[in-house]
Amino acid sequence: MLDVTRLTVLVAVARHGSVTAAAQALHYAQPTVSHHLARLEAETGTRLLQRSGRGVRLTDAGRLLADRAEEILGRLTAAEAELAELAGLRAGRVRLAAFPSALGTFVPVAAAGFVAAHPGVDLRFTEAEPPAAIRLLRGGEVEAALVFNHPGEPFPEWYGLRHEPLLEEPTCLVVPADWAGDRLADHRDRPWIGGCERCRDRLVNACAAEGFTPDIRFTTDDYVAVQALVAAGMGATTLPALALAAHRDPRVRVVTLPGPGRRVSIALPGDPPDPPATAALLTQLRAATRSSGYAPQPPASDSP
Repeated sequence: MLDVTRLTVLVAVARHGSVTAAAQALHYAQPTVSHHLARLEAETGTRLLQRSGRGVRLTDAGRLLADRAEEILGRLTAAEAELAELAGLRAGRVRLAAFPSALGTFVPVAAAGFVAAHPGVDLRFTEAEPPAAIRLLRGGEVEAALVFNHPGEPFPEWYGLRHEPLLEEPTCLVVPADWAGDRLADHRDRPWIGGCERCRDRLVNACAAEGFTPDIRFTTDDYVAVQALVAAGMGATTLPALALAAHRDPRVRVVTLPGPGRRVSIALPGDPPDPPATAALLTQLRAATRSSGYAPQPPASDSP
């Protein structure tokens, strides 16, 4: 492998026409330049320079190597500049997969802070429920994924990934404004509206803990549609607080239920440190969730 410093010396000699001028341009002592040239000739096994009056002239081999060295040094300089831009977050890209209620609440706050601080970085979002978001993360289609899980709920998709809890949001009972009762069991004889599969399972388990099985008549994971159905008297439901923060139908009544809520985490591939753009986005997400009004979880990474 040819030494980059020696190639730099050869290029300087080719540009300036003498060892003395090259030494001045590089701020080297003249013997140092001569030493590098001699070592370069020994490494290549080729005569690269020959005396010409008071200066030196490159041989055909020397000219060929100097031309190629100039190209190589130019590419190295460009690579250093590009890496500096990435390290300084003046360029690059970061992609985040997130579930709808996160995109409707704290993610835009984090995005605004990120873009203001790093306008040269390409920030992109993809809407995805946690299982799909994890698949995107494992497939390298995003650099980070916002996910959630309920208390006691296993989440095998997390295995092999790093994840950091960001916040815990309470679960709320949502009923028509004229329905009395602040407990799930107060509505045991009424119809119910279920959400996504995991949220529906959570509802069934919570109702079972109060001694009944909900009569789920409608199923949709659209929290706007859910509240419209509730407002029309079509049933009761439960929603996480972020969904209600993203959209609140004024015709429904909301009661915060006791007990632990849904935990929201950021999932990341591999071990720290993260790429600069990913780390900067994570910093903004932490700040946005701290200001969300819900109890933040400790910002230490853990793995299930």
